[in-house]
Amino acid sequence: MEIYDLTAHELSRLLKAREISAAELTEAVLERVDEVEPAVRAYVTVTREEALAAARRVDEARARGEDLGPLAGIPMAVKDNMCTRTVRTTCSSRILENFIPPYDATVVERLAAAGTVMIGKTNLDEFAMGSSTENSAFFTTRNPWDLERVPGGSSGGSAAAVAAGEAVFSLGSDTGGSIRQPASLCSVVGLKPTYGRVSRFGLVAFASSLDQIGPLTKDVTDCALVMNVISGWDKMDSTSAPVEVPDFTQFLGREVRGLKIGLPREFFAEGIDREVKEIILTAVRVLEGLGAVVEETSLPHSDYSLPVYYILAPAEASSNLARFDGVRYGLRVDAPDLISMYGQTRSRGFGAEVRRRIIIGTYALSSGYYDAYYKKAQQVRTLIKQDFDRAFEKYDVLITPTSPTPAFKIGEKADNPIQMYLSDICTIPVNLAGIPGLSIPCGFTAEGLPVGMQLLGKPFAEGTLLQVAYAYEQSTDHHKKRPPLAGAAGGERHA
Repeated sequence: MEIYDLTAHELSRLLKAREISAAELTEAVLERVDEVEPAVRAYVTVTREEALAAARRVDEARARGEDLGPLAGIPMAVKDNMCTRTVRTTCSSRILENFIPPYDATVVERLAAAGTVMIGKTNLDEFAMGSSTENSAFFTTRNPWDLERVPGGSSGGSAAAVAAGEAVFSLGSDTGGSIRQPASLCSVVGLKPTYGRVSRFGLVAFASSLDQIGPLTKDVTDCALVMNVISGWDKMDSTSAPVEVPDFTQFLGREVRGLKIGLPREFFAEGIDREVKEIILTAVRVLEGLGAVVEETSLPHSDYSLPVYYILAPAEASSNLARFDGVRYGLRVDAPDLISMYGQTRSRGFGAEVRRRIIIGTYALSSGYYDAYYKKAQQVRTLIKQDFDRAFEKYDVLITPTSPTPAFKIGEKADNPIQMYLSDICTIPVNLAGIPGLSIPCGFTAEGLPVGMQLLGKPFAEGTLLQVAYAYEQSTDHHKKRPPLAGAAGGERHA
């Protein structure tokens, strides 16, 4: 196995033993980027010089005998909707193509303090609106397991970078499944923490009541290590929860015997690919073999999640994206008068999907329609959350498919927004309820495409999800498999 295929905890041992330096590791990952990036296209920006400088600082600190954490010197990537001081943050949109923030997002700041090495900023669906990374204003990221297929979205670049060995781990953001769905399609671990567990300060907002930052990693141990660094209250984020952060690695290795697992029947009904369903149920039997108690249950209002989400998320997006008007920062299109300048800047700066959601959201919030749409959707959102509350009175964890299908062909759903929206049907209820969700690799289809299993837990019970995921992972070898991706010529390089 190549060095770029190793996990963060494996690399940490090599770094501490001085078998490899952070600079050598970073060089190896950058060489991998050079090798496969023209084919995969995971990065909007590669920060080569900054990465090597950061790696040298880690090596110097280790040479001085400083006590460094387990992520010191580990190359990682950040989704390009999180602010990075001196490095452009585009949200994969023309309207922010040349925006360089004057500050770091809190998660970026915390990872830098832990000694991680940022390789670059990853591609996404514009302003995180999409399920395939085809909505990027710049280019489409490709799935390392099959370059003709999508990596999922909106954190497709972050998932593809980890799967392809272009980063050891990455950060994504999840508004309706945008960490977990690409994690499933790319065969990596993806965790959406409880709303408020991880600071959103410096995350360019899509839908503020739904957005959450989380890790994409090669295995569950790495996920726990990253969560230890990025979790915790932040005075800069008014939605940050003042909840104690445990050492998430302490949950790894605990038995699952006696834990109660619920299988919501609505998530295994029509619309779920038959092969995906069989793979998930096979994975559940592994947990049963480890002593977990599995029962069927119901989340009756989950069927309303998709329409509720596509009222609330566009409504919040309409409000959040009003700031991109050509006046304060970002793209400005000169026009004869102020109103024309607003209109031309936004029409040229925003892509079709972003414009579609702004229009839907503005309509739902407009006079005469607010009560009929937005208010009603908030009421149904409460019912969805109550379903989860009742389920967690009986069960420790709920299990569902992460995605209803494996990765689909690039362009297959591009002209059908409704079909694209259905890609998130298993993940959206989790964001509406604000609970944690984790996707873990659990098998492959006959075509060799990855499938992910979604674990759902009580608020702030990420430790339990990691406990169950680790127990499953140690009983299987899906997480050890890497895509058969060789170096590929062609395509454009990213500076």
